[in-house]
Amino acid sequence: MESIFDNDRFIPPLSRFSYAFPDPKEAAREGLLAYGGDLEPNRLLSAYRRGIFPWYNADDPILWWSPDPRLVLFPEELKLSRSFRRVLRNRDYRVDFDRDFEAVIRACADVPRPGQQGTWLTDEMIEAYGRLHEMGWAHSVEVRMEGALVGGLYGVAMGGAFFGESMFTTRSDGSKIALKALSDVLTESGYDLIDCQVTTPHLLRWGAVELPRERFLEVLERALEKTGLPIGRWSNLRWEYDDGR
Repeated sequence: MESIFDNDRFIPPLSRFSYAFPDPKEAAREGLLAYGGDLEPNRLLSAYRRGIFPWYNADDPILWWSPDPRLVLFPEELKLSRSFRRVLRNRDYRVDFDRDFEAVIRACADVPRPGQQGTWLTDEMIEAYGRLHEMGWAHSVEVRMEGALVGGLYGVAMGGAFFGESMFTTRSDGSKIALKALSDVLTESGYDLIDCQVTTPHLLRWGAVELPRERFLEVLERALEKTGLPIGRWSNLRWEYDDGR
C-alpha cells in the first residue's frame, strides 16, 4: 500500500481522547478518511462498527479507510471450482478455530504474496489484534496438514458481520480451505456478510461482489443489529466439508 494524502480534501487527525470518527461517507473514493489516534480496542471496535478499518505502512501515521466501492462476500455465495471440490474431498487437512491466533497473524505478516514487498502488519497491529482476540472479538481459522500450519485467516466478528483482515497460505489452496470453513460456519450461525475491504481478482473469482459504499454501510448496519450469534472464543467450533453444500 502506498501512502495517499488527497490534495483536494482535508484529512482530519483523530484525537487520542475520543473514539469519534468522521462520517465514512465523507471519504474520497479511495477511502482515506482520517489519520492518527491509536489502536486501542475501543477505537478499533468503534471503527469497525462504522465500516472503517486501519491500513498503513510502518513509516506512516495510522491511516483509517472506508473505500468506495467495498468488496463483500456473502458467506453462502462462496464459489467452488470442480478442482477445489476435489481438494476438499481428499480431507488430508484439519481445520481449527482460535487455537493459535498469534501463529496465524504472524504468518499473515511473514508469508510473502505475489507482487507484495514487505508487510503492512506491523508489531503494533499484531499486538492490537491480539488484544481483540483475548477479548473474544478477533478470530482465526487455521488449516493444518500433517500437523503443520499451512494456511489460515483472521478477522473481527461483530453482530452478523465478519471483518476479514488477512489470510496466508504456504501450500496450494490452504487459505481457500480456511475461507470455505469460515463461510460455512458463518452461514450456519446466521451471519450476513464477510467484509473483504478492497477488491482483489482472486476474491472476485471466489464470489465476492463490490457494493457502493452507501449500500455497504446500510447492509452493515442491519448486520450489526443481529443478536444471539456466537460470542467469545471460537475454539469449540468444528467444521468438516459437506460435498452436498
